[in-house]
Amino acid sequence: MIQFRRLALCVLLVFGVWQGALGLYIEAKARLAQVLVQRAWNATLAGASRARPWPWADTEPVARLIVPGEDVDLVILAGASGRTLAFGPGHLTGTTLPGEEGNAVVSGHRDTHFSFLAHLEPGDELAVERRDGKWRRYVVTETEVVDRSDVQALRRTPDTRLTLVTCYPFASLRPGGPLRYVVTALGVRS
Repeated sequence: MIQFRRLALCVLLVFGVWQGALGLYIEAKARLAQVLVQRAWNATLAGASRARPWPWADTEPVARLIVPGEDVDLVILAGASGRTLAFGPGHLTGTTLPGEEGNAVVSGHRDTHFSFLAHLEPGDELAVERRDGKWRRYVVTETEVVDRSDVQALRRTPDTRLTLVTCYPFASLRPGGPLRYVVTALGVRS
């Protein structure tokens, strides 16, 4: 009986260490990727076309998102596939590019790059740097929780807006889920 308890304790200990290491790995990968993505963004601003963060990358930087009140500085990647979102927030293909007129939709993981969305409130400011180095300011006007089948946030709009989307709830242990957290920010005329 004592041998079984020791074995069970060892198994639980190994499992706990493994889960902790996995969590640290995911966070480290997300942060390291942003360093490489930032280098590609700098190359883009310097005039490089299709500057990829690493040679085999199937994405490239399209914009940079700054949230001064949250100390957030992220490069937005082209596309919103799971593969892209593992390395940074992704621009939803088919929507306006961030910083341009229309509705630019960007998604990211709630537990890494977009965890700050939980703290945004109406009135908070965001800024987007475009590939040409020009900046567009936005002000958060709304935050809401919607069902993942609700695609109203993705619609085309005549105004200049930035729509940020992540899974909800933020502290969920289950990936994905049926809900999405949507932050809407309208462009500010300079």
